[in-house]
Amino acid sequence: MLKQTPLYQLHLELGAKMVAFGGYHMPIYYPGGIIHEHLHCRSKAGFFDISHMGQCLISGDEAASELERLTPSDIIGLKPGQQKYTVLTNDEGGIIDDIIITRIESGLTVVVNAACKDKDFHYLASQLSNRCHFVELADQALFALQGPIATAIIRKFSASAADLAFMTAHETELEGIKCIISRCGYTGEDGFEISVANDHAEALVRLLLAEKDVIPIGLGARDTLRLEAGLCLYGHELNETITPVEAGLSWIIKKGHSGFPGADTIIRQLQQGPEKIRVGLIVDSKQPIREGSTVFNDNDEIIGHVTSGSFAPSLGKPVAMALLERHYSGLGIRLYAKVRDHQVAATITRLPFIPHRYHR
Repeated sequence: MLKQTPLYQLHLELGAKMVAFGGYHMPIYYPGGIIHEHLHCRSKAGFFDISHMGQCLISGDEAASELERLTPSDIIGLKPGQQKYTVLTNDEGGIIDDIIITRIESGLTVVVNAACKDKDFHYLASQLSNRCHFVELADQALFALQGPIATAIIRKFSASAADLAFMTAHETELEGIKCIISRCGYTGEDGFEISVANDHAEALVRLLLAEKDVIPIGLGARDTLRLEAGLCLYGHELNETITPVEAGLSWIIKKGHSGFPGADTIIRQLQQGPEKIRVGLIVDSKQPIREGSTVFNDNDEIIGHVTSGSFAPSLGKPVAMALLERHYSGLGIRLYAKVRDHQVAATITRLPFIPHRYHR
């Protein structure tokens, strides 16, 4: 049976088209449609319900060191208010999930993907010692405000939140409602994510939606926005057989860190290069190439597959990301993806497809 976020009734009131996603009823788009929502986020600001994602708190004196033993990143070095994007790895170096870790006064919060929530929480609880305390934050909603005017809107309610730097967070109040707000997001735009008690979620969201340049945005535009920004999606660019190096996430790996699952494989790939790598593709026709499409070289040899693909509203053309053999991943190389019974040409390009506009 599908679950509902605390904002389910509000989505229906706003005219959302609801679909099943990650075990939840979620909005895929509202009456204006995906392209309208996408372009509005790029030009103004959009609200996203991401309460389907999992939130937990890990506390105790050893919380940071024990979490660092489960990830390739520097968790011990996180100062209060700092965030880290990282991954949980398995013994083969594959990615169990990609996560966001935030150090707050009471410990370390972890945000995980909806479809991985049960798996991740079981894994974390089983791997952490009795020197740590693990608690799922099931009574907390999570939503995002993204876009170039997001800061001006947040400033109306909290000047301190509006002054946060990228990938930092703090506990504050918005119109008297306690929340944890962080400056991060999944669109490539400047913006914020807000964790708030379920009981206060709808009131806070209505406050944001009352701003004339804020509209609700569903999963459809969230996906095209993150694709244009060259950001990975679990189950597409990331899974338990793809390593962080292959996914183009070498930057998350702490130098000299070798005490995490799959470290031997990942360190070897850092030193020698991986056999496959994630790349961006600009499609040479109007026809998108979709996830799972086989990718060929000029000699009609299979060299990889498309992990995500869609029309990019900001560019007015289709784009894709693919996992390819490293020897065929150079910029400007022309390749071919099989779509139904014919081949569509595409050219390897730099990621992201559009520049990030984070507030650094």
